[in-house]
Amino acid sequence: MKNEEMARLFSEATPYIQKYHGKTMVVKYGGNAMINEELKNAVMNDLVTLTLLGVRVVLVHGGGPAINEMLKKVGVESHFANGLRVTDDATMEIVQQVLAGKVNKDLVAKLRGRGVGLCGMDGQMLRCTELDPQLGHVGEIVHVDATLIASLLDGGFIPVIATVGMDDLGQAYNVNADTAAAQIAIALKAEKLVSMTDIAGLLRDKDDESTLIPEVEVSEIEGYKSAGIIAGGMIPKIGGMADAIYQGVHEAVIIDGRVPHSILLELFSDRGSGTRFYRRSHRE
Repeated sequence: MKNEEMARLFSEATPYIQKYHGKTMVVKYGGNAMINEELKNAVMNDLVTLTLLGVRVVLVHGGGPAINEMLKKVGVESHFANGLRVTDDATMEIVQQVLAGKVNKDLVAKLRGRGVGLCGMDGQMLRCTELDPQLGHVGEIVHVDATLIASLLDGGFIPVIATVGMDDLGQAYNVNADTAAAQIAIALKAEKLVSMTDIAGLLRDKDDESTLIPEVEVSEIEGYKSAGIIAGGMIPKIGGMADAIYQGVHEAVIIDGRVPHSILLELFSDRGSGTRFYRRSHRE
């Protein structure tokens, strides 16, 4: 990179570094974007960089591919309804082992001493009730206790949260990671919610990335659902974005976790990336 180009990039990034310094950002990381080890290492390095720049980063992760792999190994079939995994007793046991165990600790290890692994059961962080009896042990979050998260952020750590919650009786629940990330962002009064996944953003045609919709005003979401543009796993993902915006999170964006350094490009460049969600009243 030429000196002039480096200077231009730094100059472009400076106001954004100032903007996000001391602010809280919740990053949801999941999907097939977690499979590639080189990309995973790059993402974790980027999160450490953000912390060194003064951003208070919370990492909320899914682990669908790892769960699918383990379920296949033990001969348990997966079923989904409206983008949510139907979770019987056997599936819940696997979900808990994979998310709070292997996946969580692998991410913590890649954060070079900055990460602290948690799951939503710790300190009853994610208190849940059953969302729908037909879905089994799928939880609806009724309360987020962000005390433990805030304490770790104050200490300069990156909380790494596996989305397994529990009810008042200690029953574990599988919680959609997008929904959990949004509720955690709301509880922390975060500046920004970022969903890193394996798509470019919201697409008019799911098979054509040139149809990316760069911005969505939250009142437009129902129209996109009616048109079939928001469907399947995008329903809870974008529902979480809308909830976060309506309840005070300033910015929410879906970005492509397959693109190296996409989170730095989103935060520290004029062009950003992915699909941004906003509320018109926040811009007026």
